[in-house]
Amino acid sequence: MANLVVYFGWTWVGTIAADDDYGKYGIKLFKEEVEKAGVCISFSETLPKLYSRETILNIVETVKRSTANIVVVFAADVDLSPLIEELIIHNITDKTWIASEAWVTSALISKPEYYSALGGTLGFAIRRAHIPNLKEYLLNINPFDSPDPLIGEFWQQAFNCTLEDMHAVENMYTATVSGNMTNARLHSIDPIASHLCTGLKELDKINNTYSDVSQLRFTYSVYKSVYTVAHALHDMETCIKGKGPFVDQTCANISDFEPWQLMYYLKHVRFTALDDEVVSFSNEGDVTAVYDILNWQRNPDGTISYVEIGHYNSTAPPGSEMTINNGSIVWINDKVEAPRSVCSESCQPGTRKGIRQGEPVCCFDCIPCADGEISNETDSRECIQCGEDYWSNTNRDACMAKEIEFLAYDEALGITLIAVSAFGACIAIAVAIIFLVYRNTALVKANDAVLSFFIQFSLVITFLSSIIFVGEPVKWSCMTRQVSLALGFCICLSCIMGKTIVLMFTARAAKSKNPEKTNSEPIRPIHQRIIALTCILIHACACTVWLVLYPPYPVKNTASQNIKILLECDEGSIIFICCIFGYDVLLALLGFVFAFMARKLPDNFNEAKFVTFGMLVFFIVWISFVPAYLSTRGKFMVAVEIFAILASSFGLLACIFIPKCYIILLKPERNTEALVRSKPKMNDTSAPGTSASITSELNSTTISTVSLDE
Repeated sequence: MANLVVYFGWTWVGTIAADDDYGKYGIKLFKEEVEKAGVCISFSETLPKLYSRETILNIVETVKRSTANIVVVFAADVDLSPLIEELIIHNITDKTWIASEAWVTSALISKPEYYSALGGTLGFAIRRAHIPNLKEYLLNINPFDSPDPLIGEFWQQAFNCTLEDMHAVENMYTATVSGNMTNARLHSIDPIASHLCTGLKELDKINNTYSDVSQLRFTYSVYKSVYTVAHALHDMETCIKGKGPFVDQTCANISDFEPWQLMYYLKHVRFTALDDEVVSFSNEGDVTAVYDILNWQRNPDGTISYVEIGHYNSTAPPGSEMTINNGSIVWINDKVEAPRSVCSESCQPGTRKGIRQGEPVCCFDCIPCADGEISNETDSRECIQCGEDYWSNTNRDACMAKEIEFLAYDEALGITLIAVSAFGACIAIAVAIIFLVYRNTALVKANDAVLSFFIQFSLVITFLSSIIFVGEPVKWSCMTRQVSLALGFCICLSCIMGKTIVLMFTARAAKSKNPEKTNSEPIRPIHQRIIALTCILIHACACTVWLVLYPPYPVKNTASQNIKILLECDEGSIIFICCIFGYDVLLALLGFVFAFMARKLPDNFNEAKFVTFGMLVFFIVWISFVPAYLSTRGKFMVAVEIFAILASSFGLLACIFIPKCYIILLKPERNTEALVRSKPKMNDTSAPGTSASITSELNSTTISTVSLDE
């Protein structure tokens, strides 16, 4: 019965047992087996041996209230009958009943009026077989030929007669057979004879269960029992002396044996009964469990028939003990589909079971798996964590490879940034070419052409370094991009600082009442270049140490975004990268401070102002970069960094060199030696405002700038 429940997938069943050993132990074993298979018991009731309508009504209410659609009953028919009557009265017709062998073929229970409640019942019946000549023997018995009182009782019940005056009946029976009974005598005893059993009736003329040998299941068990004892006695009798199973290989005396000797042979009996059934016993003394599985179906005339829909054989290979023809089953209310009986519906893939506190394990909630977890089985107890490179799909029933994200060359954003970077590099190169072509002009000479070329070269580096940030990060690009960026800005800022130092001294000289005393130690161009070169070498050494000790390398960032793998560069050492870029910031601050200190030079001397504006743009861009960078993820972080590189590079290029190119290309009349070498008085407010040149001879260095105001 437990296998039947598991076979149909019922996990929520009720049980009813008679208040006797058969019911209690039967249900106990059933519960133990089904609980191993994960089946839960909705309710468990006991039928009273002494009729109690109150108890029966309580059971009816429990059955009615329960959500279990399957009820397993271990009870005899006489114990179950009162409950069935109450079920009919309360119109409980939505349960499927599983019957034990004690009542599955009971005529007391299988009444047509009970079919509305018990239709579709499944049950296990002891195996039956056709016993040769049994029917002929039963139909030929006669109470006058057999001293068995049971036959007399059966005869009186079958033919509604009496055997109280057996002597008179026997004489009448003898006279009738011999032909000596006269008609008058017969008429005189007609009133009595009409109520007396004559023994002349034929059993095959009546229709009752006695003549129906097709359902004699217990009779077949008796048949096998008799043959079992017979085979045991036969084996005992055929024992060969000196080869017996007992002490000293002795045999039992067939005429005088002990019970334990017969028991030995009974345990070792093995023979083939009817329908090729093999009868034997296990080591525990249990007989092979062989049952027919029956289904209650209604005949056209309203009667109930027991339709054989399967078999159970405990000796069959594991998993095939039970065979059922599902198509031949008629369920409750004449349905063709098997009923469902579960406390909670199965949890589909993508969810897991959540046990309800205080309820059986079959009662649960289906909880969706968390992000990044899946369940690909029905009724999964736990969700499975996807691998590091995988993420759960929408239904959370499969892990899918995460999307790999990086700023690619072939996407619109990458193409745009590369184009802008290339454009900036071209402008820087164009400015360098202009300075190279016009290197012999007064304006270029006055602005220290060497430092100017270094600044232009460094800006080309910064523009081109931004391109390295685009594309899938690999080892060489990770090692190159930050170093090239930091080194490019270092060259640019070192040269700017070298120029602004001169501007600062010029401003101090302009304010001094005794310039010759203020600048007793002249600053020459070589000094500016040494300062710039020293700063660059320090930075280059730091970058080299960084690359040797803690080189950057590509990594897969799976933590920042759930559904994506971000291909990034691990910078190796946060301390080193902070020191390197902090060094660039220090150079920028020094250049800004020196330029700011020189901002109050005469109005026609604007070099310090242009440098100050360039540094302000540089700081504004990189200060804005920090929150923008921290608030983005993935390829947009790279895009923000590239934008900051480009914006700061364009700012420096525009503020420092575009005014000079304007004069060189569009106002060549201002790019003359006379204007560059002119030396207006520092406090002369009447100097012309269209162009100006201030030559500082305090340190033997000519410093020149151009004012663009017309």
